[in-house]
Amino acid sequence: MVKTRAAATPRPSGGGGGAGAADTPAGKISFRSRKIVKSTPAKGKSVATTTTAVLSPPPLSSPGELAAALSHLRTADPLLSEVISSTGAPAFISSPSRPAFHSLAHSILHQQLAPSAAAAIYARFLALIPAAADPDAAVVNPAAVLALSAADLRAIGVSARKAAYLHDLAGRFAAGELSESAVAAMDEAALLAELTKVKGVGEWTVHMFMIFSLHRPDVLPSGDLGVRKGVQELYGLPALPKPEEMAALCERWRPYRSVGAWYMWRLMESKGAAAKKAKSNAIATLPSSC
Repeated sequence: MVKTRAAATPRPSGGGGGAGAADTPAGKISFRSRKIVKSTPAKGKSVATTTTAVLSPPPLSSPGELAAALSHLRTADPLLSEVISSTGAPAFISSPSRPAFHSLAHSILHQQLAPSAAAAIYARFLALIPAAADPDAAVVNPAAVLALSAADLRAIGVSARKAAYLHDLAGRFAAGELSESAVAAMDEAALLAELTKVKGVGEWTVHMFMIFSLHRPDVLPSGDLGVRKGVQELYGLPALPKPEEMAALCERWRPYRSVGAWYMWRLMESKGAAAKKAKSNAIATLPSSC
C-alpha cells in the first residue's frame, strides 16, 4: 500500500486553473492552465488571451507510448510515482481491441450488472449471433443485432430497456450516423457528443470506451467514483473531490490522464485488499470462546 502525505495535498491557488508540472513547496501546489494564458493588463487596457494547441500523443497501444506515459507521470507527480513503482505497468493496452460497435454493445450489456451475471448474459448473447462466413469478419455487427428481436434478447436475460439500447446503437451504425472509421477519427469532445446520443450510453460509458477500446491516452473520467476516491487517497484530501475539481487536481498528468486514472483504480484496489487482510488478521487473533 502506498503511503500518502497530507503535506503534499494539491490545493488550487487563487488564480484557479490546472496543475503545473513544476514542484512547489510542500502543502501548497499552484495550478496553471496549459491551454489558456492570460496576461495581466495595465490599467485601462484590455486583457490579451492566447490559446496554444496541446497535441494528444498516439494511442497507448502504439510502440513506446506506455513507456513515455510512465516516464512523464513519474516526473510530473512524485506521489503518483510511488503508486507506479508499487503497482507495475497497465495491462489493458496489451489486450486486443474489439471493433467499436462490438465494444459499445458489450458495454451496454454489462451496465449495472454483477460481473458474473453480465458474463453469463454476454455469453448467451454471443450464442445468438450466427458465425460469420468470413473468419476475418466482425461477428457482432449492426446487421446481426438488428436481426435479433426484443423477445430474443429478453429470452437470454436482457432487459427490455437494454434491448432498445442495443437496437438504437445498431440502427445508428447501420444508418451511417456512426461508423468504425468515424469513431476512430473523432477527438474526445466529438466522441462524447456523438456517442451520448445513443440511448443508454452516458459519459462514463464513453470514457471507458475511449480508454479501454480506443486506448486514448488523455481521458479523465472525472465522474468515476473509483478515480475520485483514488485522487482523494493519493493526495490525502479531506473530502472526495467533486468532478469539476478533478481537472485541476489531475492537470499535471496531461497528456496521459488515462494512465493516471488507471493507477487510481489500482490504488483503491490495493487499499481494499489491505483492509480486508487487516480484518482477517484481526479475526484470527481473537481468543476462541470456551
